[in-house]
Amino acid sequence: MREIIVCTFLTLDGVMQAPGGPDEDPQSGFEHGGWQKPVDDEEVGAAVSGWYEHSDAMLLGRRTYEIFASYWPSADPGNPFTDRMNSMRKYVASRSLTSVEWQNSTLLEGDAVDAVRELKASDGGDIKVIGSGGLAQTLMRHGLVDEYRLTIHPVIIGTGKRLFADGAVPTALEPVSVSTTKGGTVVGVYRPNGKPGYDSY
Repeated sequence: MREIIVCTFLTLDGVMQAPGGPDEDPQSGFEHGGWQKPVDDEEVGAAVSGWYEHSDAMLLGRRTYEIFASYWPSADPGNPFTDRMNSMRKYVASRSLTSVEWQNSTLLEGDAVDAVRELKASDGGDIKVIGSGGLAQTLMRHGLVDEYRLTIHPVIIGTGKRLFADGAVPTALEPVSVSTTKGGTVVGVYRPNGKPGYDSY
């Protein structure tokens, strides 16, 4: 069975919105787009690059798909990510798109949860959910996420879309690997491990 792996850049206060640039996602008046680059470092890039080595596919929501599809087809071919992003299989979950043009992209039909369950049961390698906060939250609510790969950067934004927003399903996490870069970013890999325990001091 294939695994669904959520890969996300986060601020210290859990914001995932628009890490890549000021105009990436200004929804709800978000004014902090592009927060990641000033706090990024080479170790983060190396870790994220390694996360993609054994991936067969990406699973994207509409907005992330549109951002990627407007950039990667004409991106610098000297960028080591360019060929990888363009050649990888893309599955897109959207209620509004009727077609997808970026190479190797497939628009999921019907209910997204049912479609992802079918993908998990199919042959192939793991599938990375990149960005796509609304989709990630839907998958979390239905128990479809097998692993989280997170970079938690040393900056507080205060507003914006969060991966673990209000209403997230309480979940215990088992750390697979956790390290801190010289720049202070926590690079963590975690797997869901049932429900949280509760006790008293």
